[in-house]
Amino acid sequence: MGKGTPRGKVSGRGGGGGGETARQRCALGAARSPRAFLFGGVKGVGKEGEAPALRSGAKGRSLCPPASLSSFPLTPHLPFSSPRMAASGRLDPELPEYRNYVVSRPVYSELSFLEQYERQLRERRTVRDKLAKCCSCSRKRTVRLLKSFFPILEWLPKYRVKEWLLSDTISGISTGFVATLQGMAYALLAAIPVGYGLYSAFFPILTYFIFGTSRHLSIGPFPVVSLMVGSFVLSMAPDEHFIIMNSNGTEHNVTGIDFAARDAQRVLIASTLTVLVGIIQLVLGGLQIGFIVRYLADPLVGGFTTAAAFQVLVSQVKIVLNISTKNYNGVLSIIYTLVEIFENIGSTNIADLVAGLLTIIICMVVKEINDRFKHKIPVPIPIEVIVTIVATAISYGVDLEKKYNAGIVKSIPRGFLPPAVPSVNLFSQMATASFSIAVVAYAIAVSVGKVYATKYDYTIDGNQEFIAFGISNIFSGFFSCFVATTALSRTAVQESTGGKTQVAGLISALIVMVAILALGKLLEPLQKSVLAAVVIANLKGMFMQISDVPRLWRQNKIDAIIWVFTCITSIILGLDLGLLCGLLFGLLTVVLRVQFPSWNDLGNVPGTDLYKSPKDYKNVDEPEGVKIVSFHSPIFYGNIDGFKKCLKSTVGFDAVRVYNKRLKALRKIQKLVKKGQLRATKNGIVSDACAINQGFEPDEDPEDPEDLDIPTKEVEIRVDWNSELPVKVNVPKVPIHSLILDFGAVSFLDIVAVKSLRMIVKEFQRIDVNVYFASLKDHVIAKLEQCGFYEDNIIKDMFFLTVHDAVLYIQSQMKTQTAEDPILEKIHLIQEYKDPLELMDREMIEDGLDVQDEAMRKLAS
Repeated sequence: MGKGTPRGKVSGRGGGGGGETARQRCALGAARSPRAFLFGGVKGVGKEGEAPALRSGAKGRSLCPPASLSSFPLTPHLPFSSPRMAASGRLDPELPEYRNYVVSRPVYSELSFLEQYERQLRERRTVRDKLAKCCSCSRKRTVRLLKSFFPILEWLPKYRVKEWLLSDTISGISTGFVATLQGMAYALLAAIPVGYGLYSAFFPILTYFIFGTSRHLSIGPFPVVSLMVGSFVLSMAPDEHFIIMNSNGTEHNVTGIDFAARDAQRVLIASTLTVLVGIIQLVLGGLQIGFIVRYLADPLVGGFTTAAAFQVLVSQVKIVLNISTKNYNGVLSIIYTLVEIFENIGSTNIADLVAGLLTIIICMVVKEINDRFKHKIPVPIPIEVIVTIVATAISYGVDLEKKYNAGIVKSIPRGFLPPAVPSVNLFSQMATASFSIAVVAYAIAVSVGKVYATKYDYTIDGNQEFIAFGISNIFSGFFSCFVATTALSRTAVQESTGGKTQVAGLISALIVMVAILALGKLLEPLQKSVLAAVVIANLKGMFMQISDVPRLWRQNKIDAIIWVFTCITSIILGLDLGLLCGLLFGLLTVVLRVQFPSWNDLGNVPGTDLYKSPKDYKNVDEPEGVKIVSFHSPIFYGNIDGFKKCLKSTVGFDAVRVYNKRLKALRKIQKLVKKGQLRATKNGIVSDACAINQGFEPDEDPEDPEDLDIPTKEVEIRVDWNSELPVKVNVPKVPIHSLILDFGAVSFLDIVAVKSLRMIVKEFQRIDVNVYFASLKDHVIAKLEQCGFYEDNIIKDMFFLTVHDAVLYIQSQMKTQTAEDPILEKIHLIQEYKDPLELMDREMIEDGLDVQDEAMRKLAS
């Protein structure tokens, strides 16, 4: 026991052993006390004082514990010698042998198990060896690295031309039409001219075709990412920066906006941002940290994309109404935009409103038809393309721009622009926004890609996807594109129309190229409200995610709260801050769940080796004098206080308080002995008949006065700490003699936890409550050894393979104790000793002290 601890002969305990040391109490060894360990058919753990009955599930059949360690084979005992076989040749799961089984083995502590089954040492390679292997080169390794970096080398040689080419061609043509229209529409979200959306739907596909690992993703603009890009572009190049003064020959000058300079600057900012996003994605992929997307949980992504859909809706409503508003960005920007829309709603352009509403209604109705009859319709109806063609024809024929002042596309660049170097000096201002956009774009693409990879039984490499999108964005950024990822609707079209590989994506890029080279001029009369309506119609799937909230609330309330919190903050604070807040809130819930984990006390299920919580199950009995605590979390500096609280609430007392109260009681007894108001006899402590002391009650059956006058050097008395003491000190009762900590769910410990566990063990040991550990993982035990957990009174025999091993060992120890009441401790009091009591450990007692001094020092220690 530790220093300053009341010795075993002083402190006493509720149900503890006699005067043996902690090492003697904890010393185990399966060979010394072998017990049968029975599963399924066990008939209880046995009552105190008798050997546990070991019986199988069959009535009248029993198994005797083996006599030696070597006779403990881990073999099942089936009640039938020749079990019937099912028709398939396998054992019928309905047969009794599948309902009961018996295993006979010794009670194992960790130490005894290691003695019988030697641990196999793993070969640990040094850093030099790892570097040598990493840098080694062989033909096979080179081919594997090339195929991992260029996935096209893996799947293109295996391409089935006769089976897949026709399907990929049909799929590519259908997807190309949709990509052309969505590229133009999503350019409005990115706050750049619509023609540049066509570039963004073309260039990223070329590089992803070579470096991507998904066979079904359709690469290009996505509304959420486009809106994030647009928000940053508007913050960097608002209209106010491009106001010019036009002189009309009078005293008054007319102010206007230099649209050409504004659009050129916005395109430069968007393309520069795209390059930086690509660089970040490439670096993250090269560092093999594609796992970062796992911190974007599904509820977080759902709430974020729903908020983004709401932001997209508001941004497109003003285009459908053809209302001019200021470009708000940041906190409450969506509120300010809505307020200004309602203030200017009187200036709505009726032609644009009608065209937009009709487009929304028609697109949503036809999309619903496509979903309901997708098994009967070989190819989904490309309603966006049809509506665009019809709307362009009507706008050109009626001349809506001149007659009704409708907003049209006006100018679409014909052909490709030469590559341009991004403005590197803007990188420092884009770092925060580019990182969030890079992670969100990657998360969306990988989430969609994994869905189709699972459906068609292939895998995608997360790190390679980072590299693929990084290269795609860097490459396309030099051609005046904005950030690309994947669009759910476009990918769904590519897959549902029969797309098998990225050949379909390449063909869709060729369709977009045709639009860039030849069809751009024909789309100039198209109304912007039609493009905005197409965007709104494609938001249906995102808004339908709201229906996930009730399901999440029923399944996991924390996930539902994360969804709602992320959605609300993204709407109010903006997408970038909202995503950050949602991510931090999600991590906070994880920290709180680890910091305040669940625990419960355990009891034995009669007839088995199973242990369940008595609060949750009926007929579950706690072993007498034993408390079993199961903790369901790693233990580290953040939750060690919670672990201590759960321990106190489960055992029902505070070990430190019990120890202090016992010390206080012993000091009062010593003080009364010093004053002569207490006398010691061989049956306990009694008061002096001539003294009046209100601190104790006289013994009801005092010894013969003649016996008290017998001169004795010392007398032996007993203290029962769970009964009423002869002094007025409220010493808490300790109803247990053993505590088992079930650490099967503890995945790791840190140095703070190890130190605290060592202190906890000492606190219980000094009030004579033995502490045992059960079900620890090997790496957790190794961590305890590394941190110096073991000491004189904390030994490896305290650790058991299972809770049942620990319970059987404790019951075996209880039977070997003396017949004396285990809660009675022997202390030595000297009646005539009057000197002040000095607290001192036994190790510090000098050899010259007489028996009386030593006895009194025992009393205080």
